[in-house]
Amino acid sequence: MPNFSLRLKKRDNVPLWEALLHRVIAILISLIVCGIIIIAITKLNPFQVYGEIVKGALGSKTRFWVTIRDMLVLMLVAVGLVPAFKMRFWNIGAEGQILMGALASAALMIYGTKIPQPILLPMIIVGSCVAGMIWGVIPAFFKAKFNTNETLFTLMMNYIAMQIITFGVVLWEVPKGSNSVGIINPQTNLGWFPIMFGQKYILNIILVVVVTVLVTLYIKYTKHGYEVSVVGESWDTARYSGINVKTVIIRTMALSGAICGLAGCLVVSGASHTISSTLAGGRGFTAIIVTWMANFNSFGMAAISFILTIMEKGAGQIASKFGLNQNMSDIMTGIMIFFLIGSEFFVKYKVVFQKESKTQEDK
Repeated sequence: MPNFSLRLKKRDNVPLWEALLHRVIAILISLIVCGIIIIAITKLNPFQVYGEIVKGALGSKTRFWVTIRDMLVLMLVAVGLVPAFKMRFWNIGAEGQILMGALASAALMIYGTKIPQPILLPMIIVGSCVAGMIWGVIPAFFKAKFNTNETLFTLMMNYIAMQIITFGVVLWEVPKGSNSVGIINPQTNLGWFPIMFGQKYILNIILVVVVTVLVTLYIKYTKHGYEVSVVGESWDTARYSGINVKTVIIRTMALSGAICGLAGCLVVSGASHTISSTLAGGRGFTAIIVTWMANFNSFGMAAISFILTIMEKGAGQIASKFGLNQNMSDIMTGIMIFFLIGSEFFVKYKVVFQKESKTQEDK
């Protein structure tokens, strides 16, 4: 009598529509589960809760643009992590790289008051990239030279960056003793991203789109991008191919850190116009989830960043409307991420029913 067994088979070249279908189904299932939890805990209509979340994030022109602004920062950090993760360099230090880019932006805004805006703004953009680059190169150097653990090293750099930011806040606080820098250059708007086409965040969009396109082209179509992939597969193979592994590690992390530093510029010069130790808001860690869930796909990162930002922005709305605190939104976000991560299993693998016949010996 034949027996049946189950085994997993890796799937190659999954059609884009099928991968998207798996993710859409995962989101729908997560919404059903969230609905059950909402009813069980709060006795509320889940559709009302979902509606208020969307309203809180997109319910007005101002809310829409704030959501877009914050989504762009998250997406830019995720894009910055792509080169490092492609190289299998686990950059957990994006949070610190954002903070150092933000510190450079704030310092140039504070000390560059005599520099004309057309000159100061490019200096701020470049300065934030350089600051993030330096913060990314430091762990890369030790990894290349001494093969240190990059996960612990980059994580440690986050806490050092927070303390440096705290020092900057104390140095620049207004008024003294307030433990707050306040809005920088509120009268002159010097160092602020300009209003373009009647909107505050057009330059944010331009920068993120340009960087995303350039990174995609860099990874897919350049010699350096090819070297990143080879080093990620195997250091020994890379060396055998004549690739300087140490150079690739440092160069790639310089790029990753620079992009994350630019995200700090978007937060300071392009949005808040101030600085604090909580300025990164955990985006450096959330971006890790975005990058992996999107499988390094730019459109996927944009979509996931948008969804997560909507959930974050909608938290305040359901808190005021239904008396639910931030934890409810966090629970819903966690459930959605759980199912999205689970959907990746079905994208990459399929379950095969295998018919097995008993041999004569088994009989």
